[in-house]
Amino acid sequence: MISILAQQGIRSLQYRVHGLGYLFYILITLLLIFSPPVKAEEVRVAVAANFLSTLQQLAAVYHNQQSDRLMIISGSSGGLYAQIRHGAPYDLFLSADQSRPERLEEEGFILPGSRFTYARGLLALWSDDPLQVDREGAVLHSGTFQHLSLPNPVNAPYGLAAQQLLSKQGLWRTLDDQKRLIRTGNVRQTLFQVVSGAAPLGFIALSQARHPFISGKGSLWVPDPSLYPPIIQQGVVLARSRQPQAALRFMRWLQSQQARTLIAASGYQVGQKDLLLAGGFPKAVW
Repeated sequence: MISILAQQGIRSLQYRVHGLGYLFYILITLLLIFSPPVKAEEVRVAVAANFLSTLQQLAAVYHNQQSDRLMIISGSSGGLYAQIRHGAPYDLFLSADQSRPERLEEEGFILPGSRFTYARGLLALWSDDPLQVDREGAVLHSGTFQHLSLPNPVNAPYGLAAQQLLSKQGLWRTLDDQKRLIRTGNVRQTLFQVVSGAAPLGFIALSQARHPFISGKGSLWVPDPSLYPPIIQQGVVLARSRQPQAALRFMRWLQSQQARTLIAASGYQVGQKDLLLAGGFPKAVW
């Protein structure tokens, strides 16, 4: 009799344990269903206009690997630099030069040690007319064009590179005196001018000429990089960033082999190995 009662007590205890386990399982399931999802961090990236389309491609690849999202704001390097100094709430600044990131570092606007080089830019002279630009750039000396568009050298590093190239060839002062130079806010505006027909040709970034919308159209001259000072493009994480860890994560990823190969394929130099993979320019080694 005692044995039977003991067995019944054990079974009762087992049912209670199993019941508690089932209840625990239900509670965990409900918590998983109704708990709010982990919020992805949003990184506000201020990027020079030449790198915009490349950054948009990189952002899509990056987001497939983790949950952070990029909010991209584009403009001239000089304009973005001024906005940052006046308190613009950006997390990361990708400039088209190294001088402005260096200035921000000297002025205490960046996280210490965060300044890095992500690409070296290459200049291109492009026209929507297939017969306008020859592969040696002799059109610049021909006088057959009415206007030449370029980004304003004061704010845009690619415009400064174009100015230095034209000066080296003895053309800058002549074209400027003849009022044949059209200065735009950034390389995107220069490209739009040439596409729209407002200018017959213009200096843009090689990355723009490789964009699917442009690639294979019109005529193109890619000057030897030795004709102008290097366009070293640097980035910084800003000291007032609201998402410094997320900004640093993306900064580190930009220096990965995957990102560097994508950047090289877009028309930038990131090192000799990546240039060879992307079919780059073997003469220009840095």
